Amino acid sequence: MIYSREVEEMCPVAQGVHHGAAPIPEEAKWVSVKEVKDISGFTHGVGWCAPQQGACKMSLNVKEGIIQEALVETIGCSGMTHSAAMAAEILPGLTVMEALNTDLVCDAINTAMRELFLQIVYGRSQSAFSEDGLAIGAGLEDLGKGLRSQVGTMYGTLKKGPRYLEMAEGYVTGIALDEDDQIIGYQFVSLGKMTDFIKKGDDPNTAWEKAKGQYGRVADAVKIIDPRKE
Repeated sequence: MIYSREVEEMCPVAQGVHHGAAPIPEEAKWVSVKEVKDISGFTHGVGWCAPQQGACKMSLNVKEGIIQEALVETIGCSGMTHSAAMAAEILPGLTVMEALNTDLVCDAINTAMRELFLQIVYGRSQSAFSEDGLAIGAGLEDLGKGLRSQVGTMYGTLKKGPRYLEMAEGYVTGIALDEDDQIIGYQFVSLGKMTDFIKKGDDPNTAWEKAKGQYGRVADAVKIIDPRKE
């Protein structure tokens, strides 16, 4: 280690009291984190790319500094999906420090990793007060039944008003309107359920009908419109 002349000529002074790292909550324990292996937790992070045309939500399950599980969800940019595929392959097995310093190609995924890292090292994880943390596989619970990302897609213009396109329940096929042309409900089809029905042997038309649903006062509608065409 090299010291400047000015430092070399200084006389030593004791540092005094030092209490060490402040403890953070980790899986129902208070831990003073000094090394990467001291970090455990399950949490989420959200990132965005430089042009802000897309975003990434990442969930990591970390045990003793090692990423055991990674869920990478992206929206708004087709290229992000391919970067997410690579990230899901790269991240498990890395320490959180390695992951932070690994180029995950997409700006949004790298930013999500940064934000998630900060939450973990500051003790802001979702499992901070859960004894032994969350089981490996907890990330899939974010997706719900059918293991599909929960996406909301809405569009609106001043001239023509709002259009519901995708809800957490699924792909919106119809918007229910009252006599004042206000939305009072919607019809949808769960594409995840439909795919599962087809995999089990149903023909596409049967699967489509079985996967349909509705929300709100659809029965009271004066008319139902296709949000993508009408």
